[in-house]
Amino acid sequence: MDETIDQTLSEEIDRLHAEHSRYAQRLEELVAKPYLSAEEQLEEVRLKKLKLHAKDLIYALEHRAAAVA
Repeated sequence: MDETIDQTLSEEIDRLHAEHSRYAQRLEELVAKPYLSAEEQLEEVRLKKLKLHAKDLIYALEHRAAAVA
């Protein structure tokens, strides 16, 4: 049972790391632009929030994984 929980937590952490990387990559693309449209400005704010949320979830899951281990 513990192996299943460890595997599930590990897979979720990996998924969140991938999401976080995608958000960071898109933010870098937006920051490189000299001017952002209104839609791009909203996207930038949204991506920053999503990136932070993913980071918070990663942190929480890593601590849960450490507690389970």
